[in-house]
Formats: sequence, structure tokens, C-alpha cells
Amino acid sequence: MTDVISALKQKIENFKQQVKVEKVGTVISIGDGTAKVAGLMDVMASEMLRFPGDTMGVALNLEQDAIGVILLGEYEHIKEGDKVYGTGKILSVPVGNALVSRVVNPLGSD
Repeated sequence: MTDVISALKQKIENFKQQVKVEKVGTVISIGDGTAKVAGLMDVMASEMLRFPGDTMGVALNLEQDAIGVILLGEYEHIKEGDKVYGTGKILSVPVGNALVSRVVNPLGSD
């Protein structure tokens, strides 16, 4: 019995709590390159949102109960009820000499 107690005490002492906080919402409607998302109440204007299939979107219309999002990329696989994750990053495209005369997508990649 003391072996069990000492083993439990050791496990409790070595326990490290790991918390991962994510901003998660749900797609409530999807249309021609746009989506309406609920549940992401602390999203910033122009924040990048990650949809299933690594499709990115930009939060534009911040309403009280939903967010209007423009989708950047393929969106045919996204459906109502899918999870959407806030990234905490504002839309930005890096620029410089390396970008001159190159064709890039809205996210700045080839």
C-alpha cells in the first residue's frame, strides 16, 4: 500500500500541466468565397482565420453574433459546422526585392 501511495505522490510531484488556448468558432454558412462564422468573439478586424484543409480566410465583417470572412483559396470542401481557428495574426504580405516581378497568391506565397 505504501508503494502505491509513494508512486502516486511521485506522479503528482512530477505532473506538469500544459494548457493550450485556441480561439475556435464554427462555420454557420458558406457562399461564393465567403463564410459566416460564429463563436469567435475576440477576433480582430483583418485577422487571419484557418479553415479545414489549411484554407485561410480574413475576418472583415465583425458583427455581434457572427463574423463575415473572405476565403483565400479553395473553399468547396468547407461546409456548415466545420471548425474555424483564429490565428491571432493580422493579414500582411511581406514585400521586398525578393518579391519584385513574381506572381504570388493573396497570402504572399508562390
